[in-house]
Amino acid sequence: MALVDVHAHLTHPRLAEREADVLRRAREAGVGAIVANGLNPTDNQAVRELARRDPLVKPAFGFYPVDVVLPEMRELGVEYPREGHECSAEEGVAWVRDNVGDAIAVGEIGLDGHWVPEALWEKQERVFCELVQIALDANKPIVIHTRKRERRAFDVLKEMRASRVNWHCFGGKVKLARQIADHGHYVSIPANARRSESFTRMLETLPRERLLLETDCPYLGPDRGKTNEPANVAATAAYAAELWETTPDDVAARIGANFVALFGPDGGRAV
Repeated sequence: MALVDVHAHLTHPRLAEREADVLRRAREAGVGAIVANGLNPTDNQAVRELARRDPLVKPAFGFYPVDVVLPEMRELGVEYPREGHECSAEEGVAWVRDNVGDAIAVGEIGLDGHWVPEALWEKQERVFCELVQIALDANKPIVIHTRKRERRAFDVLKEMRASRVNWHCFGGKVKLARQIADHGHYVSIPANARRSESFTRMLETLPRERLLLETDCPYLGPDRGKTNEPANVAATAAYAAELWETTPDDVAARIGANFVALFGPDGGRAV
């Protein structure tokens, strides 16, 4: 069973310009599938084109929670370090709805209270619900991004009866992560786990059948300040093996089975 990186930003300029080398190193590290997450219509299209070039890449189409209300944030004078394509909420949702059939999942989507002011939370949540419903209607898993609004995002997902969910790079309390896992959702652990007390605790205490591995590359690498890559899931698997007192191959088998359980047999064929 090969390793899986369930959350990567391969279209980021720091990785896109080295696409062939990044994917080659991933294969050499034993990675059998990479879920590339889009952030907006332009990025989603780039993710789709990358997946068409290389079957190692599985496309997820999303609408980043900050991008959902970015025009309104600009009007309020909120500074946000974002460059590139911007679109309206209606355009972003319509793109995902029209193209969801080509995706392995809908994501990343969610609620962000770190950058987004409270005055815009209502609109952000409305768009989040629209995107969740698109995923439910298409029978696709959902990839969640949350910052400072983890509990509310969890409540919304429960209210909408969304069961096929992965929480990427969960930044809330470990106690809430356990509740999420006990509810049947998955939690993916990034490549900086060895230097993160909270991610280490999640690896140690969450049900192993609800764990996945990710890189969130080019961010959150095992070495602070260095560009992260999908190949680094191998280091996280080795760390999990230490914590679980087993072998990296056993970790890969457990995580691979979880990947297939969430994303389905189509997602699992490359594993």
